[in-house]
Amino acid sequence: MGTKLTKTRWRLTGSYLVSILIIVFIVLIVNTLILVFLLINQHTNNVGEEEQNSAERFTRHFSHYLALDDGEPILSQEGQEALQNYGAWFQLLDENGVVVDSFLAPDTASSKYTPMDLVHKYKYMDDEFNTYFIGAFESFSYIVGIPYSDDHRYVFTVNSETVVSFLSEALLTIILIDTAIACGIGLLFSAKLTKPIQAIIERISQLKNRNFKQQHFKKPGIYHSVFSNLNDVSDTLKKHEAEQHKLEKLRNEWISNVSHDLKTPLASIYGYGELLKGDDVSQEERIDYAEVIERQSSYIQQLIEDFNLTMRLRSQQMPLQLKETRMEPFVRELVIDVLNEPAYKEASITFTGKAPQLTRQVDQHLLKRGLLNFLYNALIHNKEGVSVHVTVTSTFIFIEDNGEGIQGDVHQIFDRYYRGSNTTNINGTGLGMAIARDIMEAHGATVELTSQIGKGTSIKISFD
Repeated sequence: MGTKLTKTRWRLTGSYLVSILIIVFIVLIVNTLILVFLLINQHTNNVGEEEQNSAERFTRHFSHYLALDDGEPILSQEGQEALQNYGAWFQLLDENGVVVDSFLAPDTASSKYTPMDLVHKYKYMDDEFNTYFIGAFESFSYIVGIPYSDDHRYVFTVNSETVVSFLSEALLTIILIDTAIACGIGLLFSAKLTKPIQAIIERISQLKNRNFKQQHFKKPGIYHSVFSNLNDVSDTLKKHEAEQHKLEKLRNEWISNVSHDLKTPLASIYGYGELLKGDDVSQEERIDYAEVIERQSSYIQQLIEDFNLTMRLRSQQMPLQLKETRMEPFVRELVIDVLNEPAYKEASITFTGKAPQLTRQVDQHLLKRGLLNFLYNALIHNKEGVSVHVTVTSTFIFIEDNGEGIQGDVHQIFDRYYRGSNTTNINGTGLGMAIARDIMEAHGATVELTSQIGKGTSIKISFD
């Protein structure tokens, strides 16, 4: 089980980590694209603005201020004003680099420039912090010098292969670093988030293995309700298992008791059957033996019937034949029937009715049997002269006697095959009280028994 839990934990961690890596890569790509777009856009805007106000643009368009007069170049008045406004000076060169005209040029300016001089001037400022810009007009060239210009020129060389290699290495380094960071963060977060999930899986495995001990989890966070429900499930399963053990115990006791009760009458039947086969048995003895066999057979039949009845009642497999019944006359007639039996014609049984109009949906046959079992129990298991009183109200039926009471085993009185320690009557199957209680519960009623030694016993049957 531990190996399975470990695999599950790493599977969850791996899935979470992969999701984080995918998110990181998507964010990285999107951010890179946005950054490139912003840089291009900014560069385009800056170039546009710089071109509008730069000395380079001023120089490039300065040729508009030049004109030819009989082949000689002339600087217009507008050009001179433009140079003064810009703070620049001007030199015009012929094809050989000789200065043929100038305006506001400093005394230190050269009168002739070689091609190398022009390249050098264009690339660098001179010692007086003049920045040089070069233009062309017809067959002439011109230089525009700007002292202390805000424009700066930087010269660098670019190798495309080197740039591509550098960018590849930089991109790979960024990916590796971001991957390492993502893995570290992913492991931390996945460990924190998957730990409760692992605990949930482990808890479910414990429940599967019938470990119903309550578990208390530290900092369950968003999984608090899940852990709480798992504990509730654990309690429910624990109760069900306890009930199952109880039912199993009752079943085993049931089988044991039935087997024990059947052995005695079967042994008698077998023994007397053997005696009947003898040749020296008189007619009178045969009749006595036959009566014993008949009586024991009747007891077995009654035991089996009671056994089937209580089993069907307990498993709720016996449909009730419900009928609208007035409870007071029903119970009164039942008491009269008992008094009319020869064995109980001298019994002291009184009846009180307090709900003449009360009606309920009951199975008359089963309810009568249950109430008779309670009455017979009060009459049989007490000495002669015991008084039994039956009361019917709108909510309960009350049966009480003034007999000897039950000695110390009230909580077991409804157990199957149980007989009180103070009874000398061994007739019956021992299922009477259990059957009576099951019949009442099948009608939705509850049975409450109380007893005091020397004062008697009372049974209260309460209906909803």
